[in-house]
Amino acid sequence: MLLQIITDTLSQTADTLATAVAQEAPQVVEMNYLDMAMKGGPVIMIPLLLLSIIAVYIFIERLVVIHKASKEDKDFMDRIKDYITDGKIEAATTLCQSVNTPSSRMIEKGISRLGKPMNDVLVAIENVGNIETNKLEKGFTMLATISGGAPMLGFLGTVIGMVQAFFDMANAGNNVDITVLSNGIYTAMITTVAGLIVGIVAYFAYNYLVSKLDNVVQKMELKTMEFMDLLNEPM
Repeated sequence: MLLQIITDTLSQTADTLATAVAQEAPQVVEMNYLDMAMKGGPVIMIPLLLLSIIAVYIFIERLVVIHKASKEDKDFMDRIKDYITDGKIEAATTLCQSVNTPSSRMIEKGISRLGKPMNDVLVAIENVGNIETNKLEKGFTMLATISGGAPMLGFLGTVIGMVQAFFDMANAGNNVDITVLSNGIYTAMITTVAGLIVGIVAYFAYNYLVSKLDNVVQKMELKTMEFMDLLNEPM
């Protein structure tokens, strides 16, 4: 009987201690990214949101354009060669217009200069190539600016947040609460994180587009060399 009483007492004590520990244990607060973004403040977070939207739009739009420009007909140059050899200049021009790629427009310009000195033909083709490259690069400057400017904008938000935090501490006088400083720093650092995210994404997007554009430019140069070699072949 005594043993049973001791056992019940120990069990009740253990339950009481477990309940007390559970009540005293700090609640775990999960990080909500939406709430965290809202605490960054509209002055910095809204411009960063707009920059991210612009960066995504430029990336997708340029990726589609460059992808179309990279498409080519494997038999294009062979057909151009056959037409020029047979004297079918209009057919060659029509083929270039139907293909409608940067390379085909360069070849079309070269065909329009047939009969002139080879150097004039090459210069005309290169001029069209430069124009086509500039068209494909549209928006690259903005994307590069976002990749560098977004982190700086985020740092600006951090500095503003820190100034506000220390201003609140100064006004609090001797009643300074550590939460005042910690909340201020927490809010300030959010803009840095957001700026870095936007900048990193824009940076990688920019370099990816540059690599895709380089492939297109190489194909354009290859087509130019093939066309010039075609003109230098004995008829």
